[in-house]
Amino acid sequence: MHTHKHEQKVWQMTATQKNAIAKSTRELRTSDDEFEAAFKILKKYPKRVTFFGSARLSPETKYYHMAHDLAARLAENGFAIISGGGNGIMEASNRGAFDGEDVSVGFNIKLPHEQHLNPYTTDSLRFNFFFTRKVMMTFYTHAFVCFPGGFGTLDEVFEVITLIQTGKMPPVPIVFVGNKYWKDLDKFIRKNLLKNHLISNGDEQIYTITEDFDAIVKMINKSYNT
Repeated sequence: MHTHKHEQKVWQMTATQKNAIAKSTRELRTSDDEFEAAFKILKKYPKRVTFFGSARLSPETKYYHMAHDLAARLAENGFAIISGGGNGIMEASNRGAFDGEDVSVGFNIKLPHEQHLNPYTTDSLRFNFFFTRKVMMTFYTHAFVCFPGGFGTLDEVFEVITLIQTGKMPPVPIVFVGNKYWKDLDKFIRKNLLKNHLISNGDEQIYTITEDFDAIVKMINKSYNT
């Protein structure tokens, strides 16, 4: 019987790989501490809206100003504004609440290339793990507002959509702000996913694309009060 020469080879981890796994195992034990600290923050604020969006959108962009103004409107309605605590849309949304002396929460992340907490938070926590941070940014949040962003933004919002689609979290408003930016994604979802039965009828309605602030505020308030 023919055998390949590699079939008898026993693969072993290198010392570097073993050390990396041991280090990750030790660090993971601290994830419970992150959850506990984040829960203490969230318990203080019964109404919450999470903002997603790119860290690369500067104060010179229209989306920065839109995020600021929409966050201010929602904060005036009693919602704590939660973001990833970084720059761009995160800063804009935190700043919208902060400028009105309302609640502005920043859940920052420790990265190899330092990501600094923006100065517009009234409460904050720095996470070591993306998974703990992601859980706490979505935990019992009453709505999600998603501005243009890259891979990280898409990862965050599509995980929320999947959780709602599969019934793992209650349906809450998911608003994509930026009609021009999101229309091609919406077209792709309807043309490729829905038409080919890769999602069910109605799944394309889990999210809403609009720039109408009055409609957004009304939608989120209605959802919270029902």
